[in-house]
Amino acid sequence: MTSLPEPAVLVLEDGTRHTGRAYGAIGTTLGEVVFATGMSGYQETLTDPSYAGQIVLQTAPHIGNTGMNDEDPESRRIWVAGYIVRDPSRVVSNWRANASLDETLVEDGVVGISGIDTRSITRHIRSAGSMRGGIFSGEAAGLDAEEQVRIVREVPQMAGQNLSAQVSVDVATVTSAMGQRIGNLAVLDLGVKQATIDNLAARGFEVHVLPQNSTIDDIRAVDPVAVFYSNGPGDPAASDAHVGLLRSVLDDGLPFFGICFGNQLLGRALGLGTYKLPFGHRGINQPVRDKSTGRVEITAHNHGFAVEAPLDGAFDSPNGYGKVEVSHIGLNDNVVEGLRALDIPAFSVQYHPEAAAGPHDANYLFDRFAAMVRENKDAK
Repeated sequence: MTSLPEPAVLVLEDGTRHTGRAYGAIGTTLGEVVFATGMSGYQETLTDPSYAGQIVLQTAPHIGNTGMNDEDPESRRIWVAGYIVRDPSRVVSNWRANASLDETLVEDGVVGISGIDTRSITRHIRSAGSMRGGIFSGEAAGLDAEEQVRIVREVPQMAGQNLSAQVSVDVATVTSAMGQRIGNLAVLDLGVKQATIDNLAARGFEVHVLPQNSTIDDIRAVDPVAVFYSNGPGDPAASDAHVGLLRSVLDDGLPFFGICFGNQLLGRALGLGTYKLPFGHRGINQPVRDKSTGRVEITAHNHGFAVEAPLDGAFDSPNGYGKVEVSHIGLNDNVVEGLRALDIPAFSVQYHPEAAAGPHDANYLFDRFAAMVRENKDAK
């Protein structure tokens, strides 16, 4: 007879407790508890560097049925600090799978919990906001409840954290262009996903992925036709060095495209503010309206911060980069989902157009970027 998994408990900073069973590695893990609404694509979620420092709750109740494979990882490892699921699959049913989800969580040392009411936790976070939490399993599950809460409350708040160094490459890497070559593209790795690199290479860019601590001289040494800022974890207000670097890029007249964290950093480079959302946007079913076409796209998101900007009409960049407009708006809560500079070749979106787990409504943005870079080259 198969023995039951060891006991585990999820503890939130407000004292809320949920008792379940260990899933993945045994021990203690701490971080910001957030929820992701995708019904599929859990492998891409787990390997997204933007989730560094976060304990991810899957709102879909049944997780793990397709196992894990060698084709879908978005980076070199699992980045989530912890994992919360309601009903883990007992079997793997997919021809591409070569491991189960729980085996991979154990291998990567990711502490998780299963068998708890994830709907209740999601509703609580939607009301109270994302908060610090901890998963305690095995012997740690037996710690005194007050001691567990004390440990959780010692975790740093996500606001104010710069996590780029944790997820970035240490040395530059190069991916060759496919098809008609446009030129070298400098990608600042703030937590870039493999699908993003693949999409950029497919448009004709030779993709140079640079460490997050690169300087403007490092970027110029690539002889780039454009610069790209990736997604990534942390608070954009704690990334002044990346903002300063981006201002140097814009001052050089280089075309720029940013996604997710890159959108927030473009906003700050233009002179706009950023703020923390109550519970963020995470999942692959977020509706966004493209203001230029009126088209509604279903998009993939993973962010807890957003840009402050007027939603209607063009406005002056406070930092002197000409006219700017909000290009995309989130339809759930009117959050700024994209920026477009009107006087310089720069734009960004808050979501993930590579969307490896789907949907692919926003994939056209890579074509828009390639077209902008070609136009900029032709104008010189």
